[in-house]
Amino acid sequence: MTTDHKLEKATFAGGCFWCMVKPFDELPGIERVVSGYTGGHVENPTYEQVCSETTGHAEAVQIEYDPAVFPYAKLLELFWQQIDPTDAGGQFHDRGASYRTEIFYHTEEQKKLAESSKQQLEASGRFSQPIATAITAAGPFYPAEEYHQDYYKKNPLRYRMYRKGSGRDVFIAKNWKMTKDQGKLKEMLNPMQYRVTQENGTEPAFHNEFWDHKEEGIYVDLVSGEPLFSSLDKYDSGCGWPSFTKPLQAPNVEEHLDKSHGMVRVEVRSKYGDSHLGHVFEDGPRDQGGLRYCINSAALKFIPKDELEAEGYGEYTRLFDR
Repeated sequence: MTTDHKLEKATFAGGCFWCMVKPFDELPGIERVVSGYTGGHVENPTYEQVCSETTGHAEAVQIEYDPAVFPYAKLLELFWQQIDPTDAGGQFHDRGASYRTEIFYHTEEQKKLAESSKQQLEASGRFSQPIATAITAAGPFYPAEEYHQDYYKKNPLRYRMYRKGSGRDVFIAKNWKMTKDQGKLKEMLNPMQYRVTQENGTEPAFHNEFWDHKEEGIYVDLVSGEPLFSSLDKYDSGCGWPSFTKPLQAPNVEEHLDKSHGMVRVEVRSKYGDSHLGHVFEDGPRDQGGLRYCINSAALKFIPKDELEAEGYGEYTRLFDR
């Protein structure tokens, strides 16, 4: 990634750092995400030392980002959605101070934004217990051992098993998915949109809004508005539904085993909105990873590239720079 703007740093502790890289990685404006240790009193600690709970460090991630593309306020929003901010003793099945949650600010502006976001979360009533996440001035950050870097890419199966077994995914699903009023959704959505997104339905092939749509822009969840796919990754697979080689923002797309209709498939759902989107298959273009995300148009809203800024998706405008 190249940028004409000065990069800044954001540092967050959210429990096991294996789980704190993917949510931020490969987003627009994010240059690098490094796993490491901070907040302690020992120079260049090892993983074993930190785990011994004798160094004062927390496992953390340090993010280099372009604030003109992905503002710090959005990083904070994403950070809160990865953790249990009420747990003062660790995160999920990982216990101890090295697994605490903490925001380490690098500037007074970051401090102000972090305190404001914490106050807003407390006032929202989402959690019945107080927010325990501390906000602290950033100190020395020591990168973790190489085998910890990009762990979700190097060990994808173990990563998924760890997340599931730790209780993090269950907590996020319970506390961070949107609350849906089915009555209001039936008023907001047309019958096909409701059947697809809420009842796992499938719209007719070749008779849907976006199967041959070629305009530049991004596709978001019709219900929640979370970014899902880009026209840059859309291609004509001949199946009659919108097809993409990859998600625009991978953490917003969840995959689940689907054994319905006498078949074994991988269902695709939006993370926050929990909308049924479609399925992913392994018959996509080999030179682009080999996946085909076959998505129902009825689950999507299209945002043209010229309207991204006005619609609140300004960080994606640079994707379409020539």
